[in-house]
Amino acid sequence: MTNLHFAVKARDRSDGPVLFVVLGSGEDELATEPHQHARGQLFGSLRGLVNVELDDGAWIVPAIHAVWIPPHHKHGGTTHGPFHGWSVYVAESACDNLPRQPCTLRTSGLLREAVLRASQWPFAPLNGQMSHLAEVILDEIRTLPVEPLGLPFPREPRLQRIARALIAHPADDRDLERWAVWASVSSRTLSRRFVAETGFHFTAWRQRARLMRSLEMLAAGMPVTAIALDLGYSTASAYIALFRRTFGETPAAYRLRLQP
Repeated sequence: MTNLHFAVKARDRSDGPVLFVVLGSGEDELATEPHQHARGQLFGSLRGLVNVELDDGAWIVPAIHAVWIPPHHKHGGTTHGPFHGWSVYVAESACDNLPRQPCTLRTSGLLREAVLRASQWPFAPLNGQMSHLAEVILDEIRTLPVEPLGLPFPREPRLQRIARALIAHPADDRDLERWAVWASVSSRTLSRRFVAETGFHFTAWRQRARLMRSLEMLAAGMPVTAIALDLGYSTASAYIALFRRTFGETPAAYRLRLQP
């Protein structure tokens, strides 16, 4: 595992609410150690899944969402698979009317384009156009809908091995007993601890992991049938039915809402 590295594209500015914007990418699994800072931070990905670790748990976040971390909240992160992402740092003084607790936001086309534009700012004080764009970014953080679509990640090391394997290969159809043998843990302990640490039974957690991956695949434009087969569903109908029960609409309808 390598350290998550972001190339700074705009310097820290004391004269504006958006201190700097960074972009980063990598083909391998990337990680940051738990840390905290006085800045607020909004981060998301254009490609790949991010495991965000907070004091009260860890969450898997797909590419169509962003995570807001208010100032002084300890956090860390790990990517799963190839990753291309961005991060916006906000002055503490500009965070008063932004969400007070860490949350997952639905990324809008406007936010994504504003962040990419801000990443190209030169090393200079904010001019009028830059200040306006900074306010757009803050307004998007303030008003975008909060999405409870994260996936809690277990903390126990053996359970984490299983969870990471399922994230990497969501179509793996091994049952709980076979996973328990693979991770050198009893099936009873695996079942009990998974519920205690994630709030989900093992089977439900795996189903949700597949659905979370399917959100990214939908955003990438993959056909629904191809998504279903790639993720190990027996038929496209089975995937569509589970998606509708979980999110209240079909994958096709959900994809339409992802369009800018």
